[in-house]
Amino acid sequence: MKYMMFVCTDTEPETDESIIPDIHAWVAENDASGRRVLGNQLAEPSAATTVRVRGGEVLLTDGPFAETKEVIVGFDIIECADLDEAIAVAVAHPMAHNGRLELRPYVGQ
Repeated sequence: MKYMMFVCTDTEPETDESIIPDIHAWVAENDASGRRVLGNQLAEPSAATTVRVRGGEVLLTDGPFAETKEVIVGFDIIECADLDEAIAVAVAHPMAHNGRLELRPYVGQ
């Protein structure tokens, strides 16, 4: 089953940096196992362009679609046997300590 894992900032990060896993080790381990299908860091929210169509008119807005303190800073697509495995993969990610991770299964999987 494939999951989109949104990597987000958080207003209350872990304060003990000595317990935070290394991102390079996490990527290497999950790439080697085949669990990580794709992933990347995203540009700053200020680089976003929001696209809408209303009444046949294209409306473009610079910046993110919402003003929030937490932002999506990256993503990973992971392939796991089930939600329990996906949670285990997310728990080992550094941003589980410094931010938050949102797991969403692909529809129809």
